[in-house]
Amino acid sequence: MIAVIFTSTRSAVDEAGYRAMAERMDALAREQDGFVSLVSVRDPQTRAGITVSYWRDESSAQAWKQVAEHLQAQQEGRDRWYTEYSTTVAEVTRSYRHPHAP
Repeated sequence: MIAVIFTSTRSAVDEAGYRAMAERMDALAREQDGFVSLVSVRDPQTRAGITVSYWRDESSAQAWKQVAEHLQAQQEGRDRWYTEYSTTVAEVTRSYRHPHAP
């Protein structure tokens, strides 16, 4: 499994447009072959955030990077929505989870 780790700091520009695009990218990622899961959080005070998407394999993660609508969102992010960002791609060698207590 591959993890794509996207960290960023948001600008204060076009909050509504950003939210709409983020929701669309979440839905679009979930439609892609090889998608496993996605989690995203952002601190409202610092505007720092992290999104981690998990993919079946490297080719699935690469294919997501090249989806036309995702490419457009990436460009808008660079132009308007992020003051800085970084992307790290990592191979997941182990994953486990503890269930929530009642």
